[in-house]
Order: sequence, then C-alpha cells, then structure tokens
Amino acid sequence: MARARRRFLADRGGNVAMLAAGGMAVVLGAAALGVDLGSIYDRQRDLQSAADLAAIAAAADLPRAERAAAATVRRNAITLTAPLAIETGTYRADRTLAPADRFVPADASVANAARVSLTSSTSLFFGRALLHRDRLTLTATATAAQASFASFAIGSRLAALDGGVLNAVLGASLGMNLSLSLMDYQALAATTIDLPSYLRAVAGRAHLSAATYDQVLASNVGAADAVAALADAAAASATPTAAAALAALQAAAAASTQAIGLAGLADLGPYGAMALDATPSPGVAVSALDLLDAMATIADGKHQVAVGLDLGLPGIAAASLQLAIGERPQGTSWVTVGAAGATVETAQTRLLLTLTLAGSGQIAAVTLPLYLDLAAATATLGDLNCAAAGDDAAVTLDVTPAVADAWIGTVPAAALGNFAATPAPAAAPLVALPPLTISGSAHAAMTNPGPTAVDFSADDIAADTRKTVSTTDYASLVTTLLGNLDLSVALGGLTVPLPGQTGATIQAIATAAAPSINAAVGGILGALGIGLGQADVWVGGRRCNGAVLVN
Repeated sequence: MARARRRFLADRGGNVAMLAAGGMAVVLGAAALGVDLGSIYDRQRDLQSAADLAAIAAAADLPRAERAAAATVRRNAITLTAPLAIETGTYRADRTLAPADRFVPADASVANAARVSLTSSTSLFFGRALLHRDRLTLTATATAAQASFASFAIGSRLAALDGGVLNAVLGASLGMNLSLSLMDYQALAATTIDLPSYLRAVAGRAHLSAATYDQVLASNVGAADAVAALADAAAASATPTAAAALAALQAAAAASTQAIGLAGLADLGPYGAMALDATPSPGVAVSALDLLDAMATIADGKHQVAVGLDLGLPGIAAASLQLAIGERPQGTSWVTVGAAGATVETAQTRLLLTLTLAGSGQIAAVTLPLYLDLAAATATLGDLNCAAAGDDAAVTLDVTPAVADAWIGTVPAAALGNFAATPAPAAAPLVALPPLTISGSAHAAMTNPGPTAVDFSADDIAADTRKTVSTTDYASLVTTLLGNLDLSVALGGLTVPLPGQTGATIQAIATAAAPSINAAVGGILGALGIGLGQADVWVGGRRCNGAVLVN
C-alpha cells in the first residue's frame, strides 16, 4: 500500500488535465457571477430611472404627488415588492448644507419638492448557490424640486454699430483679421441662435467627448472651432447677408491660434446637467453678435489687447487702444438660466484710449490719454411671478448699470491688467511746444445708483425686448472730465506758468472733440457688449412649475 501511494504521488501524468479542470471551474464561476451582476445592474438602473421620473412627476404636481408618482411607475412597467414611498417637503439649494440636509419633510401645502423611494427585486441565476436565496432586493431613491426659472442676459444694444471699431476690437481679442461691413454686423445682431444648439455644434466641431452641456462649458476650444460652430448653429436662421458674414468670420478664424475657455460663456443652471441630445425648453436665445462679443471677452484667458483705431470721427486725427478685461466671479456670466437670486454681469473692464486731437493755431495737436475703469454691470432675477395665470406670468430683474472712474492720465500696461490693484493715473504730456511740455490730468466718476427693478411681460419676452437702465450722469461724464482738466508746464526740470491763451486753446480743442470722444468710447465698449453708465437686459424665456432632480 505504501509503495502504491508513493508511485501515485510521483506520477506526473494528467497534471494539465487536472489544472484545466480546476481552472475551468473558476472561469465558469466567474462567468456565472458576471451574468448575475449584469442582471442586477440593469435592474437597478431601470429602477433608479423610474424613481427619477416618479420624483419629477410628483414634484410637478405636489397636491396629487402620490397619484402622479404611481402613474409614472406603472407607465414604466416597474413591479414593486413594497408600496411606493413618497414624502413631500421643502428643498433648499444651499451648497453650504450637506445634501442630506437640503430636503426637509413638510406638508404638501407648503412643500416645493418630493422624495420617492422604490423597492423591487431581481432573480438570481447562479448566485443563489452562494447567497442561498432566489432573489435580491433592490431600492432606489430620488428627490425632485419644483423649478421655476428664467433665462436672461445683460449686455449692450449696440445701438450705434461701428464696423471699423468692431473689426479692430473683436479681431484683436479673437486673434484674427476682420474686415466685416456695418451691414454684416447688423445682420449678425439680427440673427438668433439657440445657445444649447451652439454648444452641441461646438462639441461636434472640437470633437469633445462631453456628454452634458456643463461638460462642454468646462472645455477649452480654439477660436476656429468656436466660430465655425457659430456658423453651424445659425445656418437655419441666418439671412443671406448673415450667412456671408459668418462664412467670412469662419475664414478669418481659420488662422487664429487663440483659445477660448467656454466656462465664462454661460451658466445654464438646471439645463447644465442635461445630455447633449436633449433639447431644453424653453431654449436660451441669443444673437450671433452677442455670442461673438462674449467670445471676445473670454478669449485666451489674458483678456488684454492693444490695437490702433481708425475712428473717422471729427476732431480726432488718430487713436490707439489698450484694453484689459477682468475675470468674472466664479459662477457668473453674461447669460444664465436660474431661479430667483440668479445673477448675470458684465466683466470689469479697463481701457486706455490715447487720442490725437486735431489742433488749431500754435497748437498743432493735443494728445489726450483717456483712462476708464468700469465696474461690472449686474442683473439679478428678483421675481418670477408664476402665480399669475399663463401668459400673464412676469419676470422682474434688479439691474445695476456699469459705473466708471474716468481719468485723463497715463497708466502702465502692467497696472492696466492687474485687477488686484487700482491704478493711480499720472499726469500725461498733452502738448509739445519746444522747449515747453504741457501736461494735464483730470478725474471724474459716475456714482452707483443702486439696483432698479425692470419688469418683463410675456409679450416682452416673446418679442426679445431689451430694456435699458442708465445712470443720470452718463452724458456729462466726458464733459465733466474735460472741464476738470488741470494743466501744468515744464521747461527742462522746472515748472513755469502757462503762457498766454494756451490753456484756453487746449480746453477749446478738447471740448470741441467731446462728442467724438463720447462716440469713440461708446463704440469700443459696445463692441464688447458693455454700456458706459448703462445696462441693457433681456429675458429669453421663463418656465413655471416644472420640476428637476436635485441632490
């Protein structure tokens, strides 16, 4: 017996067959477990989808929440193993609260949200041998809140379009050479684009792997792709003139190396998490020119350009511009979709516009460096009146226009772009009368009037009506600035008295050019969707008593 045992243990024949048999058992076990796990995953996914839809239905009809949720579960052919559980409550979208604390159970009469829990089960095919049971219990919970929101925007009407200024400012910001006509820009201003459609076009052009609108907005794309997507999104609504302008834009952008971080382009609020193949309702309508302006203000991340301008304005012989655009605060943009309290704002902007004014008599020219530091204009959704019936529902925006500090003086380029500090403009040389140098400085400011409530009716919204809030002293800002001009004369290193009527002559030259200076400033800021001392706002759409999933 002992000899037979030794012979058996020493025999190596059949080892491979035994190892293969053992390995096959492991493989078959893993395959069996994979079948069960796949079945469980599919069933859990279907159950969660049903819970999501049931919660949305319940939140949209809170007085009949249980009936709405149950009907949704039945339509989705989900078999429950326990009664549907539903709670109504109040939901606060407060990021300082833990997700579990944002929903508080409450009676349906005061509730704005609903939480639904579903329980079901799925069969086990091979796992029953391990778990000693035939079925596995699954649960899914979802919370949805009523969503009354509006899409709204802030910017400039571009009432006095100037093709030359737009070509120079937008072209420099986007890194391309533009030569569009005034008629081209007017056609772009009249072309309406749905912003979600534009983001889908961007994803296609830039070959983004994004699945949602927010993921597209989190991307950086080249100006060429961003402008090409603009043409794609406008194709259905563009007139022949607009289509030709968009084609010219696309050709100009092809050589641009500028990058555009789309995060500053829009805040889509409840639409952001939607899949790209979903169409938000109501949509978010913007004009092609508005969108082009927005790209210019967020391009490259540096937001600083220097460009020469041919203004063609009476009294102005030459002009050059240095422009710096600040970063908007996190979570804000010029267009947004949100509930009461949502805010849009323009970017803080600084410009140093150096003008050469045509002189007279002994003074051949006056160099006038005009520095403007504009605060952001803001609009906050103050009220969304969903209590009114149907088309009578109104939207109220609380609007604060962009106000400015204005100086005649010089500012170094580094200080212009440093938004962490406030520049202190120094007196600037205005006139050279060798051996004399006449310098000057001045300061004027707009005061902040505080927010103004602006109401939009359903008719206003349907007509895409833009409404303007202005400060009371906009028209007089440049006049006040020029009137405050303080002149000094230097001879070598010495300060000497101002000769004869020189001061009066300089003042007269600058005052005569004031209307042209106002037009120049308005055109430059208008090219960036910014109004000096004013804010233009409009509401693209509103939705009452819908519901969205929340955390």
